Amino acid sequence: MSTDTKLTAPAAWSPRGWPSERPFTTDSPETWVYTPRYSYLPGETVELHISTTASEFELEVIRDGAHPETVHRAHTLTGVRQETPADAYAVGCGWEPTHHWSIPDDAPAGFYLIIVRNHTPSGEVWEREHFIIVKHATDHRASIALILTTGTLSAYNDWGGANQYRGIGDDPRNEIGSPLSSTQRPIARGMLRKPPGVPQEFHSHTPPIDAAPRYPAYEWARLNGYSRHHADAFWATYERDFVIWAEGHGYELDYLTQIDLHEDPTALDPYDCAVVVGHDEYWSWQMRDVIDAFVERGGGFARFAGNYQWQVRLSDDSTTQYCYRLPSLDPASDTTPHLTTTVWEARSVGRPGATTVGLNGLGGTLTRYGVAAPRSSGGFTVYRPEHWAFAGTDLYYGDLLGGAPAFLAAFEVDGVEYTFRRGLPFPTFEDGAPDTLEILALCPAVKGEEDRFNGTQPLGSSDSGIQELFDALGDELPDYVRQNESRGSGMIATFTRGAGEVFNGGSTQWPHALSTGDPFVSQVVRNVLDRFTRRTGRSG
Repeated sequence: MSTDTKLTAPAAWSPRGWPSERPFTTDSPETWVYTPRYSYLPGETVELHISTTASEFELEVIRDGAHPETVHRAHTLTGVRQETPADAYAVGCGWEPTHHWSIPDDAPAGFYLIIVRNHTPSGEVWEREHFIIVKHATDHRASIALILTTGTLSAYNDWGGANQYRGIGDDPRNEIGSPLSSTQRPIARGMLRKPPGVPQEFHSHTPPIDAAPRYPAYEWARLNGYSRHHADAFWATYERDFVIWAEGHGYELDYLTQIDLHEDPTALDPYDCAVVVGHDEYWSWQMRDVIDAFVERGGGFARFAGNYQWQVRLSDDSTTQYCYRLPSLDPASDTTPHLTTTVWEARSVGRPGATTVGLNGLGGTLTRYGVAAPRSSGGFTVYRPEHWAFAGTDLYYGDLLGGAPAFLAAFEVDGVEYTFRRGLPFPTFEDGAPDTLEILALCPAVKGEEDRFNGTQPLGSSDSGIQELFDALGDELPDYVRQNESRGSGMIATFTRGAGEVFNGGSTQWPHALSTGDPFVSQVVRNVLDRFTRRTGRSG
């Protein structure tokens, strides 16, 4: 948008701390790739922006999912090194397109990994990857559209030096983030592909008394040379596990990105059901409009995800995501205050997250992360077992859904303000919760980690840090947020709007729970998808 400005490039990086990945920082040959956009149709040509210091490299394209399939391979390719701006995270790499891949006319819808590979003088293999989605062919559509969380990807992708959380300055430990995030660059290592069994952003152990906080995902990444944020966003941690489960249970999916929704108000018109999974934190005003209209006219929105919190804007060409977090920093706050990039609950925005998805990220947030509710059950306590979402589960009032080893209620969760009456939870409706909202299950959550260590232990998301943000937002935050202190709840909830319906699973960990084979979690997901696609129930 014309009101946004670019950042000044940071100074050179210090080797201290945990630097983000940058190109050509070693003497070994490297190859990097990105594409100008994420979404394509069969028959289109994908331009590949490649920079390499290898004498030759390979290119492989894999349609990923339950049964990965190589659909293109090219050997002995050559290329050149292209210079990268110091602030590529904000302005993009600006590399020229050097290669291309023509998508076959009969290519099925799906998620496609684009892998570049070269060999080092020592015989090791260097690999990095990018992705595209191939959208539905015009003559065939599934009834379910999986919407990939590209907003969260843009916020956490720290390739090139920074992301929207940290990295600006000459110390990688600096917690100042970039309000600008460009799609015109490679993607941080681990967000698209990584080995099986890698730790996620919650812990499965029960800490002993006085235990220091542990962050298994960070520890693994540091030891193995992956991005600190590999488990915070996108395909390899979240969507992929859901796709494997869905394909294994006979569900056919089409693929969209949030950018597709932002650009095209009709993107969901062909579908009965729209699905979002995993870490779903960032949306634009236009994206929400598409979801609201879809549900209003009869669509089913299935959200097996958590942490619905921030409004973002996109540039006119959708290649830059803006998130200033504080209205006082956002150039748009004076001219279009409702588009200010901050929490949805801010008074200037006036569009609480719960009005679209039923829950919001400020109503819950963290559980089983570091010392944020570190010994919680890891599952949701069921309060309305008679609800259609629990059909066939044999769950009773007070039962635990998705406890160990599934850990369905872990890392980041969503909730709303609520109260109990005669043993059942009800929304208070002070935070925009729809008047038809039903709370089906609950778990405890907190806004941030309490520091009982007097600053001697690093915390992943400290309560004091969250409070600093709240203090900076000041009167922008409604009273129910400011008075809540650190307490919250994760929830599973449903509501109706117009002719449609929303199921909100309220947790980032639905894909992981499905991957463990938990039969109760699997049955709930089948119930939702079958209801929203107007199919009879499935077994198995």
